[in-house]
Amino acid sequence: MRFSGKKVLVTGSAGGIGKVITGMLRAEGAIVAAADRDCSDVEAEARLEGDLLDAAYCDGLPPAAAEALGGLDIIINNAGVITRGPVTETTDADFELSVGVNVEAPFRICRAAIPLLAANGGGAIVNTASCWGVHPGPNHAVYCMTKAAIASLTQCMGRDHAREGIRINAVCPNEVDTPMLRTGFEMRGFDPQSAIEELGQTVPLGRVARPDDIADVVLFLASDAARYMCGALVEVNGGKSVS
Repeated sequence: MRFSGKKVLVTGSAGGIGKVITGMLRAEGAIVAAADRDCSDVEAEARLEGDLLDAAYCDGLPPAAAEALGGLDIIINNAGVITRGPVTETTDADFELSVGVNVEAPFRICRAAIPLLAANGGGAIVNTASCWGVHPGPNHAVYCMTKAAIASLTQCMGRDHAREGIRINAVCPNEVDTPMLRTGFEMRGFDPQSAIEELGQTVPLGRVARPDDIADVVLFLASDAARYMCGALVEVNGGKSVS
């Protein structure tokens, strides 16, 4: 019960990884505020529904979570979107969505949460970057840009707020078998299951990551076991490099 009594805000809690993170946190004693556009299918102590493209919603999430849970100890900025293609094929809408969800939302949430955590003696924030943000790959220009931005922001905040007792780190996954990945394959005309299996053959460990592979690392970074980690970018890639 690493998180007994800990109050946690999880964004993207209705997605493939977010739902697993939320469930695992609660199984270990955490009290969780789930944030997503639709949280009706998420088991949590509080549901804070809204759009991460809404600045006011993002700014208000940490205080709303603190009010609903009776405090706030941990923030998991898990929500994210993937825009594929080179810059020349990226629309204004693609750009605004990617920057809004992957960069501006976690920026606003962190900015609002840090004073609350500091006033409570500290806490932990885990952001979701990507191996593609640390090692940019082809045909994902805006996605790589946004994940590089959140990786850099994590490193900067980790240094700036460590003396307030706030540990800020990021998990950097490679491909993960989630509904978002499968939908991407469908949109490109591939059979999702066959595509996942074929993609797994490119991974040294022999399979694409499952959501719990990422969630386990997120919970580690949020826990006291990672008490001396600050500003770290932890790649979780099964040994596969970005190509």
